[in-house]
Amino acid sequence: MKRCKIELILPALAGLTLLAACEQAPETAPASEAASVELPNGLTVKEQIEARQGQLKKMGKAFKTISDQLKADSPDLSQIQTAAAAVPEESATMIDWFPEGTGPQSGVETEALPVIWENKADFNLKITALQDAAALLDSAAQTGDIAAIGAAFKTTGGTCKACHDKYRLDD
Repeated sequence: MKRCKIELILPALAGLTLLAACEQAPETAPASEAASVELPNGLTVKEQIEARQGQLKKMGKAFKTISDQLKADSPDLSQIQTAAAAVPEESATMIDWFPEGTGPQSGVETEALPVIWENKADFNLKITALQDAAALLDSAAQTGDIAAIGAAFKTTGGTCKACHDKYRLDD
């Protein structure tokens, strides 16, 4: 008789344990719902992250163009100048690309790390450093001096790396 009771009690305890483990999460929206939350700027979280990623890809393309041209035997100055002018233009509103709620907790794929929002002041300083360096890169590019462009490009790249090292996943 005891064996029969144990055979009934064990599955019941296992079921109760599983139910207890499935307690509801704290009062936060599931990731799929968080992605559709509208931000103060009128975009959803998902739209904001996608817009941010698009802007960063444009900047990356500009950097690649400059890098490729600086490595070329005969750099195309007009390509460098166009790409260098795009960097400060694309990064002008960068501080606004990272509103609260657009990190990995949103459920939208992003390489932005949560430390961005934990240390927003430092992150914003790094963005400002990039913007300043990008303006100098553009100025150097407009002079046509390849050596000056190379130096400014290295400085600007360093500002990108400083941010990526701390605030981006596996760069």
